[in-house]
Amino acid sequence: MGKITIFLIRHGESVDNVAGLLAGVRDSPLTSHGAIQARRLGAHLTSTRFDWIFVSNLQRAVSTAEAVRDAQTETKPTLVQVPDLREKDFGSDEGRRWDKQVAAAQDAETKQSMRQRSARFIDEHLSPIVVSSADGEDDTNIAIVSHGMMLASLLAVVRGPDCFHPSLVSSLNADVPARWSNTGFTRLEVSFVEAPTSSEAHPRWPHCRLAVATVNSVAHLAGLKKTRGGIGSAQHDARQRTVTSFFASGPSKKRKAEEQLD
Repeated sequence: MGKITIFLIRHGESVDNVAGLLAGVRDSPLTSHGAIQARRLGAHLTSTRFDWIFVSNLQRAVSTAEAVRDAQTETKPTLVQVPDLREKDFGSDEGRRWDKQVAAAQDAETKQSMRQRSARFIDEHLSPIVVSSADGEDDTNIAIVSHGMMLASLLAVVRGPDCFHPSLVSSLNADVPARWSNTGFTRLEVSFVEAPTSSEAHPRWPHCRLAVATVNSVAHLAGLKKTRGGIGSAQHDARQRTVTSFFASGPSKKRKAEEQLD
């Protein structure tokens, strides 16, 4: 039986992240710096052949997932946009500065609602893959690109007794912090084992063991510095070329651009 590896990935830096705003379901785009973070992530994961890429349908997550997909050197998997992977809905607090929030808005989404969304995503998307992988020999790699609070909710449900038998979840997992930096990823490894012979628990995947291999990895961001002058914090324009590609296009275009500035 093959192994299943799941990458829980947070989106790159967004415009609302920089502004310090509560941006749950607000469709805040990536900053220029966030787009670079996403490309760095894609390059870092290029040796991992993803079979599935699930992503929130908010653009900051979709843009990050596209960077991961585009860096794949073999067959590029289709991005499966899943509304259940959206960030927490902060209700009437959406768009407010997070450091000005006194108490959660009464119309904000509850933890229970987020756990229900997590469970629904697992049942509709992850469980079918786990079941089919049990009969195969090949390893399976899954990327899930979402948001900080939603990833924390999803991880809590995955690590709980509804998914795995408690004896098949490493005790070290209890110490794993549920947090993600922009484009940080937590890597989970699911392997197939003998199910416990006697148990009152009835998890989704009784024949599986869960191990946390990496937590909030940001090795791909080593040495990356944000462009000064506010450029790095500005909204990313996908039509703009990178500095490298601009100068690689030849001196004639560079001179033409300089002439236009005169």
